[in-house]
Amino acid sequence: MFETPITVVGRIITDLRRRVVAGQEVISFRVASNSRRRTAEGTWEPGQTLYITVNCWGKLVTGVGAGLYKGAPIIAVGTVHTSEYEDRDGVKRSSLEMRASTVGPDLSRAIVRIEQPPQSPGGSGEPADETAEPDEDTETSADEAHDEGLVLSA
Repeated sequence: MFETPITVVGRIITDLRRRVVAGQEVISFRVASNSRRRTAEGTWEPGQTLYITVNCWGKLVTGVGAGLYKGAPIIAVGTVHTSEYEDRDGVKRSSLEMRASTVGPDLSRAIVRIEQPPQSPGGSGEPADETAEPDEDTETSADEAHDEGLVLSA
């Protein structure tokens, strides 16, 4: 299969949908990417809008599920393909989809606080044992961070 790389800058326009496909978790959402162009008079006018479904697999599921939400400004990188299907009326249609390799907030349109996984006591750069008890004073759940505007605010 021929894979075409793509980078999309836009906003998430649907709620994130988490599901299991063939035994693997995937999070999907739609992104709208709006273009603008400068007129001869020097003003900006809206252009076309690209709509794309972004599918996140593997390690992306945790970070995307904890840190992003409908309305979030993002940058997504991955490969693009078309998905063909028949609608309820039997009409053949197609949609543009991306298998994301990287997704993150657009820092030109949001303020973000990045939370690193806890480091091991030896400072080797490896994550700490996941069974260790978290420090109650510094732990903030993704929901709490989102509610307080700590993770992503646009």
